[in-house]
Amino acid sequence: MTLAAFTGQLLAFIARLITGAQGHWKGCPPLAEQRIYIANHQSHFDLVLIWAAFPHELRAQTRAIAARDYWTRSALRRWLTTEVFNAIYVSRTRANPDEDPLEPLVEALANGDSLVIFPEGTRSSKGNPQPFKSGIFHLAEQFPHVKLVPTWIDNVQRVMPKGEVVPVPILCTVTFGAPIQLREGESKSDFLCRAREAVMEQRPDPHAVGHEAEPD
Repeated sequence: MTLAAFTGQLLAFIARLITGAQGHWKGCPPLAEQRIYIANHQSHFDLVLIWAAFPHELRAQTRAIAARDYWTRSALRRWLTTEVFNAIYVSRTRANPDEDPLEPLVEALANGDSLVIFPEGTRSSKGNPQPFKSGIFHLAEQFPHVKLVPTWIDNVQRVMPKGEVVPVPILCTVTFGAPIQLREGESKSDFLCRAREAVMEQRPDPHAVGHEAEPD
């Protein structure tokens, strides 16, 4: 076993130990088919939590999107994202106006990879996700055969609050809903609203034990 493979298994074990990392496949089974998982974004720990919630066969073909400015800040972060998670770096700000931030994502999808995308583009610490950015619409338009799986990551912001480096043991869940696709003739704004609503629909019952209702 390579060091990267061992590290991946170790991180998945630690994530499950700290959070439970429960994956609930309510709208689709965990099949190793090409998909785009669209998820809310609350913490840099999101990437690790989804990795731990995936079965092994899904980890092998699924690549997460990682913010270049954060995940390349140190040699360890860079190694984890490239060697362990096989992540795709995206820049949150363009170095030049001609740069296409979707180019590496398009290339990955063309190669048959699945993706984990946070369409908000940045973290929201609580409440409903921020409006989705247009990138996911363009990907759905270019790859109409790839299903988009709405995904809700719950409680992770309490595990790794913004600015903290030591995780706090808190039960977390990752809920995967029924796939959606771009409808014929659907406008960008309508699709982005529908995709955001599909993600929010996967949120656990706010009246259930351990969950509190949060404002929009």
